[in-house]
Amino acid sequence: MTSLAARLKGRSELGIAALLAAVGAVVLWDASRLHVTYSQADAVGPKTMPYIAAALLLVCAVLLAVDVLRGGRGEAEEGEDVDLTHPSDWRTVLPLVGAFALNIVLIDVAGWVISGALMFFASVWALGSRRYVRDALISVALSLATFYGFYSGLGIKLPAGLLEGVL
Repeated sequence: MTSLAARLKGRSELGIAALLAAVGAVVLWDASRLHVTYSQADAVGPKTMPYIAAALLLVCAVLLAVDVLRGGRGEAEEGEDVDLTHPSDWRTVLPLVGAFALNIVLIDVAGWVISGALMFFASVWALGSRRYVRDALISVALSLATFYGFYSGLGIKLPAGLLEGVL
């Protein structure tokens, strides 16, 4: 092993530091491209918060990298119930991935209420629930609640799809 590879062994947190630095750089670059009109009356302006966020991300990246290189290590959460010796449960993971993929395919055609209800139902089925009627009713209610929550509460229009004019 080379000396650099030996020094970096067991320091995977440096990857998180690199990710923080990359995100900070992207936010900084994007903030520099914001177009601000001269007629703006606010002294702070719309570029201030992105610059602050970018600076904080870059400072956190540097501090984390320095800490890791000095020997600091992240501690495992003691309350975590994950046994890392067991393999992944692909019989659960694959149906969940399929539920999200189905939602992506159907959301524009069928609309959020239908695709969301199918996604919620498929997710609880994949996680082991076998109370089909109750799960279907809760899935439809949750899908409708999120549709109207986004539409009425946030002003974000989710696709209505097949239920256009009904909702």
